[in-house]
Amino acid sequence: MTFLARRSVLRAATSAAAAGAFASGCARPRTDATAVRVSTPPHPDGTSAPGPAPAHAARPPTRVPGQPVQIAHGPRDGRAVALTFHGRGDPKLAAALLGEAERAGARVTVLAVGDWLDEQPAMARRILDGGHELGNHTMHHRNICALPEDAAYAEISRCADRLRRLTGSIGSWFRPSQARRATDLVTRLARQAGYPHVLSYDVDSLDSDDPGAVAVRRTVLERVGPGSVVSLHLGHAGTVAALPPILDGLSRRGLRAVTTTELVT
Repeated sequence: MTFLARRSVLRAATSAAAAGAFASGCARPRTDATAVRVSTPPHPDGTSAPGPAPAHAARPPTRVPGQPVQIAHGPRDGRAVALTFHGRGDPKLAAALLGEAERAGARVTVLAVGDWLDEQPAMARRILDGGHELGNHTMHHRNICALPEDAAYAEISRCADRLRRLTGSIGSWFRPSQARRATDLVTRLARQAGYPHVLSYDVDSLDSDDPGAVAVRRTVLERVGPGSVVSLHLGHAGTVAALPPILDGLSRRGLRAVTTTELVT
């Protein structure tokens, strides 16, 4: 299928999902949901199924000796990049995006928000079963760097608990919410919760502003380079539509999209 034909099919699939999608991004906190619905969780397509262990095992937190506590990019002399996604939003859009990545042979890193996992527990398994990487993006996506110590730690540890209960691991990475870099306090709290590193990024796609697929593709491809960690978001139809041309553009430059752990180890 040509890229234009694939884009037409993808646009038809994502437009319907986008109409009912709730906003994701990094600016809108969600209300708390205290119970983790792990028995017979719904699939992203709305069907119900039991919850076996993931076909791909959940990784423990990544430790990279010699790397800084906050990691913003990988080696600049390689041919890999990491596409990282702030994890919340319409599960149909999330599944569509993961499918596009898998069709291109790409693997991504999803930093999931805890209350999204409460609402969409099957997405944890879907991410891992696709060979992707799963991490922690706080429980409610509040401005974690502005919170007092106890509240900030609760944001990290409660999301870690959701991940552990769903996958057996607290996730490979922690990324602070509403902040590109963590403060010294948040970095210390993340390490206390079990994360040796905080995951930052060096390329911001600006996709949470919904500028459209063309703008997202242009922003990423103008700024990306070997070793880049790119910040993107689930739950945005424009990001789903932008992913195939982004991956095509990376391939033309001899770059490939891998998980963040693959990038830095």
